[in-house]
Amino acid sequence: MGVRITSWNVNGIRNPFGYQPWREKRTFEAMFDILEADIVVMQEIKIQRKDLQDDMVLVPGWDVYFSLPKHKKGYAGVAIYTRNSVCMPIRAEEGIIGVLCPPNSPTKFRDLPQDQQIGGYPQPGQLAGLADETYLDSEGRCVILEFPAFVLIGTYSPANSDGTRDDFRLGFLDALDVRIRNLIAMGKRVVLTGDLNVIRSPLDTCNLADRLKKEGMTVDDFFSTPSRRLFNQLIFEGDVRGPRGEGREKPALWDLGRLFHPTREGMFTCWDTKRNTRPANNGSRIDYVLCSDSMKEWIADSNIQEGLMGSDHCPIFATLKDVVSIDGKEVPVRDIMNPPGVFRDGVRLRDWTTKDLLPLSAKLIPEFDRRRNIKDMFFKKPTASKSTSMPASQPSQSPSKGLAKAEISTDEKLAESPASASQPESVSSAPSPAKASRTLKRTPSGTTTSSRAQKKTKSTLTKEPSSTKGQSSLMGFFKPKTTASPKPGVDIKEDVQRAGKLDDASDIKVSTVSSSENETKDEPDKASSEMVFDPIQNKESWSKILGKRVMPKCEHGEECISLTTKKQGVNRGRSFFICPRPLGPSGEKEKGTEWRCGTFIWSSDWGGSQAD
Repeated sequence: MGVRITSWNVNGIRNPFGYQPWREKRTFEAMFDILEADIVVMQEIKIQRKDLQDDMVLVPGWDVYFSLPKHKKGYAGVAIYTRNSVCMPIRAEEGIIGVLCPPNSPTKFRDLPQDQQIGGYPQPGQLAGLADETYLDSEGRCVILEFPAFVLIGTYSPANSDGTRDDFRLGFLDALDVRIRNLIAMGKRVVLTGDLNVIRSPLDTCNLADRLKKEGMTVDDFFSTPSRRLFNQLIFEGDVRGPRGEGREKPALWDLGRLFHPTREGMFTCWDTKRNTRPANNGSRIDYVLCSDSMKEWIADSNIQEGLMGSDHCPIFATLKDVVSIDGKEVPVRDIMNPPGVFRDGVRLRDWTTKDLLPLSAKLIPEFDRRRNIKDMFFKKPTASKSTSMPASQPSQSPSKGLAKAEISTDEKLAESPASASQPESVSSAPSPAKASRTLKRTPSGTTTSSRAQKKTKSTLTKEPSSTKGQSSLMGFFKPKTTASPKPGVDIKEDVQRAGKLDDASDIKVSTVSSSENETKDEPDKASSEMVFDPIQNKESWSKILGKRVMPKCEHGEECISLTTKKQGVNRGRSFFICPRPLGPSGEKEKGTEWRCGTFIWSSDWGGSQAD
């Protein structure tokens, strides 16, 4: 079997679980099985270190490497998951420049000994100096894994938004280009994958000519921008407008999507969800799997998976052949996707163990180190080892107690005292459930006992008046409350106050409120003799809230959808109605077609919003 590399901008690591087919099981293990992937590169995971959960890190049968932003929280982020039964990296790094440090080490990646670094770091004078090196690696945009076969770079390139970060974007792409060329010059093969946020050619976007005409640009101007010029100089068969730059005289990587589908139209990987352009396939191709020329013949297939929902991007993949050629010799691909001694002639010699974890592995984060997935506790048999032998001073335990000891739950581990949690412990040395329960038992203290109030007896509770505040008995939730008879004139006043509060509910928006109701809300303390409770008016108020809202219909005869203006300006916050259908291939509203029509009605101008 070959090895499949899948790349997906998920727009939030948990975002896909709101869609089919991921919502059925809602686990990463099930997601990766549906993707049929062996390496999954996720971009824009949008999560902080403190928010990492067990199901993200302790995925059965998988290892994971994260690059999270250092300053901007819940922003960008890249993760690479690797299937332990198929591949094991021999080195792992975070960042493209090499200025970051491995976990628990003050030494930068590029300053590590030669046998511990991946290499290819930009040298002085190679970068254009458009952005600070440390700043480039601080946003969680790159994870690099090295296998014996090749170096895998998973990246999330900065987007071209409003032009305020053009220098940062070009600086990142420049560093990426330099690092890739340096690695290839060292004789290493390279696979680059991720959301590069660059359109390669007019074939990779929808209606480019029409959009450029409105903006007053030509196609040459569009592809002559620095970011697109740089990208086209990096890839083979790139459409380079103008002369090539210094150091970029030759291309370095193949675009595998176009290698297998050179003339395919509509091969888009990203759509505008705000304008709902995915149904009409009005999008762009900005996600890629690229590889160096030396391993071009290793690829069996590459494609997009536009039918899989879960983000504004779709997954893309490339599959390596079962057997590849190296220097004229046929080698099973799994032999070179693992450290020496794991596979030989395509046959596994040993299983993955925790000794194979690299320092950057998320499983070595203190919160997850030496932890086990609950599923493994029931389906994996514990293996005996010399290191798990018990000291002679400890009494022997029965097999049933030993099994319970090994299968201690995650919650019990978290509940241990700080002293015991700070000590390193193996699975066999975990405290038994009985011992854990003793550590949780609260020991009586003389000072606390004397100052603590005596426990109230049942008779004491029954003698207390009902107006006393505090914890009530369980029966109090089922018995109707008895209240003293109110004073004359209070009923009307309370009803008026409740009617006033009705229109002031924070979670309900009413489009029209009568002036008399506003006065009732603003002046709840007016004398009851001057106010009259009108049950008909009260009924109408409820009808405004609970009555069925009548929606206007578009040119297709379908009910419109209501949206709210978020753009800055005088209309910010105003709601309006438009056609519910998605935009067509033109990206504009159309008349007399199956796509979105030109219906537009401000909610304030619509008079049919009241109940019938």
